[in-house]
Amino acid sequence: MANQEESVREFVAVTDVDEERARFFLESAGWNLQLALASFFEDGADDDIVTLPQPEGGSSVSRSAGPSSQSRVTSFRDLMHEAEDESDEEEGQRFFAGGSERSGQQIVGPPKKKSSNEVVEDLFKGAKEHGAVPLDRSGRGPGEPSKAKAFVGGGYRLGAAPEEESTYVAGERQASNRQQDVHVVLKLWKTGFSLDNGELRSYDDPGNANFLEAIRRGEIPLELRQRSRGGQVNLDMEDHRDEDFTKPKMAFKAFEGEGQKLGSATPELISAPPTSQQDQAANEAQASASVNLDPSQPVTNIQIRLADGGRLVQKFNHTHRVSDLRHFVVAARPAMAAREFVLMTTFPNKELTDESQTLQQANLLNAVIVQRLK
Repeated sequence: MANQEESVREFVAVTDVDEERARFFLESAGWNLQLALASFFEDGADDDIVTLPQPEGGSSVSRSAGPSSQSRVTSFRDLMHEAEDESDEEEGQRFFAGGSERSGQQIVGPPKKKSSNEVVEDLFKGAKEHGAVPLDRSGRGPGEPSKAKAFVGGGYRLGAAPEEESTYVAGERQASNRQQDVHVVLKLWKTGFSLDNGELRSYDDPGNANFLEAIRRGEIPLELRQRSRGGQVNLDMEDHRDEDFTKPKMAFKAFEGEGQKLGSATPELISAPPTSQQDQAANEAQASASVNLDPSQPVTNIQIRLADGGRLVQKFNHTHRVSDLRHFVVAARPAMAAREFVLMTTFPNKELTDESQTLQQANLLNAVIVQRLK
C-alpha cells in the first residue's frame, strides 16, 4: 500500500494531475510507474476515460489494495477491440497507420467478398423464407397434382348418323392475361447466373445487384415484371453452384421462308395418269420384248429409276446405245413420250448427252440410271 501511495505522489509530481487521475493510469498499467507515465503522455486526454455504470442496487465498489482482477474503467481502445470482434464478419480487415498500440490512425478495408457458394446459399435461403417451395424434376411442388394442358384449338364434330354432316367447331380464345404469363428458369452457376438459355451474368456485376437483392427478398425482379406486362411470372431456381456455365445448344428450327428449288439427281415425283397394275405390267413386258438381245454377245443389267418413283431393270448387250435406254423407258411408260427428260448417271452425277455411244463406251455396264424431267 505504501508503494502504491508513493507511485501516486511521483505520478502527480511529474504530470501535475489530481490523485484520482493518477490512480487511473497506474491501475491501468498494473502499478508500473514508467508504463503509466508513457500511457499518459501518449493518450492522456480527458475524453479517453469512460466510467462504467454502477451495479444495480446502488452499492459502491471498494478499491482493493492489489491489482484489480476486473478493471473499474476502460478506454476507447478497449471498446474498439470489442467492436472489432463483433463486426469482423461484416467489415473488412482493419489496418493501423503510424503510432503504437495505444495511438494511431485506423483504416478499415472493404467488406469481405462472399464466395459464389455463399451467394447462392443466401439466394435460396431468402427465397425459402418468403414462401418458395422445392420442385421435383417434373416441375410440380410437393403434393401438387400434374396439370395437363387442355386442347384449345378448333376441330370437326362428326355426325351422329351417316346422313348427318360433320361441322367445324371453333376453339375458345385464351384470355389476354394468360397470353402474357411468363415462365422463367433462373440457373445459379459457379461464377454467375443465367435466365432460361441466356448468357452468363456475373454475381459481382453492379448492374445485377438489384436483381439478386430482389431474389434474396423473395420478390420478382423488376426486369421480369416488365417482361410479363402485368401478367403472372413463374420463376424456377436451379442450383448449379458446383458447375461451370454451359450455354445449351440451340434447338434446330426448320427454315420457314421462301426459296427456289434447284435441280437434283433425285428424281422428281410426278402424278402420272392413273393406270391399272395390269396395264403397267403389260407395258413393261412389251418394252422388255422390244429390246433385241443377242445371248451370244456380252450382257449387262441396267437399273433405271423413273421420275414417277418406279424402277425398271433390263438386260442389254454391251453394244446397245444410250438411245436404246430412252426408247425402253418410253415403251414402259407411254406417258413419258409427251414429256422432256434426260438420263443421268449417279456418283458422279452426269447427264448422258451423247446418246449415240454404246453402253460400254459410256461406261454404263451394270450401272444405275436416273430419269430427270426438264
